[in-house]
Amino acid sequence: HKYSNSFNTSKTNDLNINRIGFLLSRGYKNAVERNKSKRLSRESYRQLKAHLNTGYDILFLVYPGNSSFLSRCEQLKSLCKKAGLLKE
Repeated sequence: HKYSNSFNTSKTNDLNINRIGFLLSRGYKNAVERNKSKRLSRESYRQLKAHLNTGYDILFLVYPGNSSFLSRCEQLKSLCKKAGLLKE
């Protein structure tokens, strides 16, 4: 069984907002799974964005696996923390 995994990269921009993108790997079986994963990722980001510093372009690479909303939230939070994007 594969487990969901995510990776992110960020770069500063000269804006007062963050711009985000989600790239999904080719491992998804069909469009339904890809779209569900995108929806989970976007909603997870919405829950987290108030706690993030602004002024970044953020790209998340998402791999397929069994992923719930809570686990996706934890993954994004952990990645943003490692990247130094969380407000102190």
